Amino acid sequence: MTRLRFQTFDDPSHRVGAARIAALRTILAAEGLDGFVVPRADEHQSEYVPPGAERLAWLTGFTGSAGTAVILTDTAALVVDGRYTLQAPAQVDTAVITPVQLAETNVEAWIGAHLTRGQVLGYDPWLHTPDGVARLARVAEKVGATLRAVAANPVDAVWADRPGAPAGPVVPHPLALAGEAIPQKLVRIRAALAKAACAALVISDPHNLAWAFNLRGSDVAHTPLALGYAILPLEGRPTLFLASPDIAPALRAALAPVADLRPRSAFETALDGLAKGRTIRLDAATAAIALKVRIEAAGGVAETGPDPITALKAVKNEAEIAGTRAAHLRDGVAVVRFLAWLDGAEDLTEIAAVEALEDFRSEGGLLRDVSFPTISGSGPNGAIVHYRVSRETDRRVRPGELFLIDSGAQYADGTTDITRTVAVGPPTDLMRDRFTRVLKGHIAIARAVFPKGTTGAQIDGFARAALWEAGLDFDHGTGHGVGAFLSVHEGPQRIAKTGTVALEAGMILSNEPGYYRAGAYGIRLENLVLVEPRAIPGGERPMLGFETLTLAPFDRRLVAVDLLGPAERAWIDAYHARVRDALGPHLDAPTRAWLDAATRPLA
Repeated sequence: MTRLRFQTFDDPSHRVGAARIAALRTILAAEGLDGFVVPRADEHQSEYVPPGAERLAWLTGFTGSAGTAVILTDTAALVVDGRYTLQAPAQVDTAVITPVQLAETNVEAWIGAHLTRGQVLGYDPWLHTPDGVARLARVAEKVGATLRAVAANPVDAVWADRPGAPAGPVVPHPLALAGEAIPQKLVRIRAALAKAACAALVISDPHNLAWAFNLRGSDVAHTPLALGYAILPLEGRPTLFLASPDIAPALRAALAPVADLRPRSAFETALDGLAKGRTIRLDAATAAIALKVRIEAAGGVAETGPDPITALKAVKNEAEIAGTRAAHLRDGVAVVRFLAWLDGAEDLTEIAAVEALEDFRSEGGLLRDVSFPTISGSGPNGAIVHYRVSRETDRRVRPGELFLIDSGAQYADGTTDITRTVAVGPPTDLMRDRFTRVLKGHIAIARAVFPKGTTGAQIDGFARAALWEAGLDFDHGTGHGVGAFLSVHEGPQRIAKTGTVALEAGMILSNEPGYYRAGAYGIRLENLVLVEPRAIPGGERPMLGFETLTLAPFDRRLVAVDLLGPAERAWIDAYHARVRDALGPHLDAPTRAWLDAATRPLA
């Protein structure tokens, strides 16, 4: 095998908080601060951030993709969501920082309960949005405290070996894969901007920057982003301000007719010159309050609202959909080869499984990266929703356990994300019951038909109903949006209790209900789906449904067939037949034989 590696298993810095938080408190006291907010964020509010922006992980040891620490003079908390219920206490020094679940409280509520009158709470204005700062300001005012922006992040003052800024190559994304040229995209963006009565848009989301200007970068792990900004005026040429100086000549040539290129260091000055007397749209989700302050200081009006690119990017065009289908076919071959290998593997460890799956993917061509660090959890580790195996936590996959593997790939033509849970040895009846209830929820989403205008929140319960009947649930969303060779987690669409955006044809989402038995095992079953028009004979309203994109079998050994209805059994059998027909011609004879057995009809 090739042993190409896009991820490592180095032990994260667990339980490092005591000395580092003490050093931070010394800096805060010197600056007249009684506390400081440390979000897991960079200046673009990205999910994956460059190493130098991993302040939360460095300070606390917590390596999850979302969370906020609040460090006060005599207490500290790390607020995380339900994905990190088990991970956060395992990684942080609970003697100096208390993990808190969002189900119990939020950041502002915790601050309100612990910040006292007369104290000063600091924040970095490049790491918070205007809405986020407004929430902090309200709670500070309520308790009689002061909220203060800092000129330099005090964490950086105690992080002696903090990595420098990334400078990866920035390259063009081919038109054949993008499906729409830059000038046409700019016309559509400007039309939306004109409706908002804004003179210009500041593009602060690197995902939107990549989509609008058909470029891809390598400044962060697992997502092909080029960090930077763009100013897009309603009239005149847009300007890109990229952090990396390594810009491919082909990209310079592609941008030359439509936009100007300048270094990131020139961005603030250019914003000053644009702002006076004008209304500038800032993305409410990703623009730092530092930008709002800058625009207003220059005599402009900073209007926060949605970046119109976000909604445009979410609806994939024919070329993006074709690329995504091709990527899923390629990925399906790799995953089936892996599952067949897994069935015969002996003395298997979690890390060995990650390495093997990455190898199988690398042999299929067009692989650019994994789309996130693979979640490879055997037995109790599978119950940690976002578990990341390290050399310290690596364990063997033992008979009588369940093994959960959640992984994805970044191919040049598409992004994948798939989770399968498999039995190692004979499963228990309880395992099969729980697996089948999760499978029933997965099928309910896959078969859903719904009117145009339906939101993800309205169908989220479909995935939970079979679990609810048994008094069970899961503490994460059912589905997230996915990009086209962009982020594996893309908004604004999602299937979740908080999914308020209407689903539209062309959107790609995950379908991933789960069940987690702490200390024992986790079950998650995930495919990606494409929203498509669905004709209903005799129907009176435009309807939508899902095309399943992912191609890989579910473990039949874990299916309690008697819990499935006829329509559910028919769906599984039809899906497995499709997987067999699509992937079979691309497999060697032994793997094809394995797939034939794995996709036999249930009855």
